[in-house]
Amino acid sequence: MGFWKTFFGGEADPEEEKRNADARNFDLLKYDGVKAMRIGQFDYAAKCFQKALETKDDPEVHDYFSRALIHLGRLDEALRELKTIMRTDPDNVNLMMQAAGVAYMKEDYDEMVSICEQALALDDSHALVHLFYAKAELGQGHLVQGIARLTKAISLDEELADARLLRGQTLLAMGDAKSAEEDADWLMARAEDNEDVLLLKARLEAALGNADAAIELYGRVTDVNPFQTDAYRERGALRYEQGDKQGAEEDMQKVLELNPQEMADVSGDYSAEGIEQKTRQAYSNLNPFGI
Repeated sequence: MGFWKTFFGGEADPEEEKRNADARNFDLLKYDGVKAMRIGQFDYAAKCFQKALETKDDPEVHDYFSRALIHLGRLDEALRELKTIMRTDPDNVNLMMQAAGVAYMKEDYDEMVSICEQALALDDSHALVHLFYAKAELGQGHLVQGIARLTKAISLDEELADARLLRGQTLLAMGDAKSAEEDADWLMARAEDNEDVLLLKARLEAALGNADAAIELYGRVTDVNPFQTDAYRERGALRYEQGDKQGAEEDMQKVLELNPQEMADVSGDYSAEGIEQKTRQAYSNLNPFGI
């Protein structure tokens, strides 16, 4: 309308022109931000989305903004953006799980529980909600409740591999290797080349006293990921127990090579002299599960 008024000699409407300019700027900033994210320029993308939101409050841009912030490690801000969308779409369970995922990265387990409770009030048969709830309970140290919640998630979706992996890892960490075996075998039958699955199976075999099988599986882990320091360290401990000092030393060397700071207490002169003492020290208190 403003164009035609000007064309025929009339006066353009300033407010309409401003609205049109704002709309053009919003679209430009939004799509520049999307393009920047696609090529990994997350800092520039975040700036674009933030400026776009100053022009127009838009749920899609809040979502893009949250994703860029996650890549930048600005998790508090990312969660705030997701909560902004949740207020406009309060029945969106999948959106709630996005927010729960960010809370998990922040290790804010109380926040996760709160979000999952909201989601369960909407749909208590959503397997993914029970999985995230279990992660929160495990993060709070409630292992038995976490196992029960994971079992509930699996009963709702038998193909939920993440729940089976986490349940197997938790059961094994609690010392219940026999119960963990069911999940480990189920996962191996479906994803035998997955690093996390192989690591779980290797730890299970070690816990069951099957050292040779565990050593072979740790080797498969490092074939998949040559930078998996846990696999080298734990395999080295088994080799040391089996009397294979050379193999244990090779694994320790690899751990030190990949992560010198992690093993700073046994670093220093890594000559043949004193190597056995350093290896013994490194493996003496090994706890692969951290609990």
